[in-house]
Amino acid sequence: MKKKRPNIIFVFGDQWRQQALGYTGDPNVLTPHLDAFASESVNFSHAVAGCPVCTPARACFLTGQRPLTHGLFVNDVPLHPKGTSIAEAFASGGYDTAYIGKWHVNAGGRTRYIPKERRLGFDYWKVLECTHDYNHSAYYANDSEEMLYWEGYDAEAQTADAEAYIRDHAESEAPFFMMLSWGPPHAPYETAPERYKALYTPDSIKLRPNVPEQAAPEAREWLAGYYAHCSALDDCMASLLRTLDACGIAEDTIVLFTSDHGDMLGSHGRTKKQQPWDESIRVPFLLRYPNLEGWQPRETDALINTQDVMPTLLGLCGLPVPECVEGVDFSGHIRGGDNPDGDAVLLTCPHPFGQWSSTHHDGREYRGLRTRRYTYVRDLSGPWLLYDNETDPFQLQNQIANPDFAAIRAELEAALQRKLEAENDQFLPGMEYIEQWGYILDKENLTVPYED
Repeated sequence: MKKKRPNIIFVFGDQWRQQALGYTGDPNVLTPHLDAFASESVNFSHAVAGCPVCTPARACFLTGQRPLTHGLFVNDVPLHPKGTSIAEAFASGGYDTAYIGKWHVNAGGRTRYIPKERRLGFDYWKVLECTHDYNHSAYYANDSEEMLYWEGYDAEAQTADAEAYIRDHAESEAPFFMMLSWGPPHAPYETAPERYKALYTPDSIKLRPNVPEQAAPEAREWLAGYYAHCSALDDCMASLLRTLDACGIAEDTIVLFTSDHGDMLGSHGRTKKQQPWDESIRVPFLLRYPNLEGWQPRETDALINTQDVMPTLLGLCGLPVPECVEGVDFSGHIRGGDNPDGDAVLLTCPHPFGQWSSTHHDGREYRGLRTRRYTYVRDLSGPWLLYDNETDPFQLQNQIANPDFAAIRAELEAALQRKLEAENDQFLPGMEYIEQWGYILDKENLTVPYED
């Protein structure tokens, strides 16, 4: 009898930065279960969200394409895939497919019913386009247009639903591919269950050295709530893993834990995402697959990006990667082979909007590189940021004008130009991309308006 392909559980939090975990060195947060899971996984310690904002990152997960290909480089615009989606690719390989939680690639209103033809091939469906009301969280179940509500804190209820799906499919002849998309720890930060909020007080929070003194009081308040969400999700992850053990399928299941992007949370005096600093672009990325031949948990500094998830998971399952996919397949590296990352990830902000718009902050279009050691970024006016992340891990010293870094800057600029040419990225002003795709913007926030 032919061996069944592995099940896959792809779990991701919204706006969970790489730095906010015990195993990555955060002195505040309590994430014991994810810390233990890291020791059982291939830990991509330099994973990057190349376009660090919600809708673009999710579209990259779902298509394996870059933002200027799938066209979702701002929030609240609709995904019309050019090619095969991740669910369609797994379904073609004999998989049952499921999606639970936040979607945010349909547009047309954040609480509207999403018809089956807009679900990109997912069969089991308990989803809402977008909400951050985690304690009164709506969803639609499969083909019913009745709005339902998760009981209590939505991440816990969504995890319980995922566990029920696992139990129902544990002995199925067909493997399953499931995405579990949690809304937290995205703001509002103060809305985690009380038992988790009780774990943290603002006065006890030790801030990163790059949080300015004037931003410190508010940052401590944010972080106390943010960490409470993280600890709640850590327990959710533990429950999910226990269910796999109880069903006897942990060895046969690929489990991926990651995030769509990070959160500045006061670092450099800044908030939220889209920005090219490490708190915004770096994400956790843990992958466990005990039944993989030669499986060896370890840490790797390979620079995996958001669009690389689809080809990597397909590669691990021995399924073909559709020609429409632009991401890199890291499955060979997970098996112990060479690192295919090309030594750099392209950072891109085609159009700054919302909290990163020019009307609210110093938002700007940019392109850049994150290598293992350096961050180099330019905007439309020219070179903007250069950090040596090895000697300056909190990115406190911008070396862009330092003559001692002139040779490094020239080398990184040349590498950036090669990357842009290879990806056919002309680095145009943001409004030109907006016009190309026919998006209509709210003039105040420079973002696409949406309805709740």
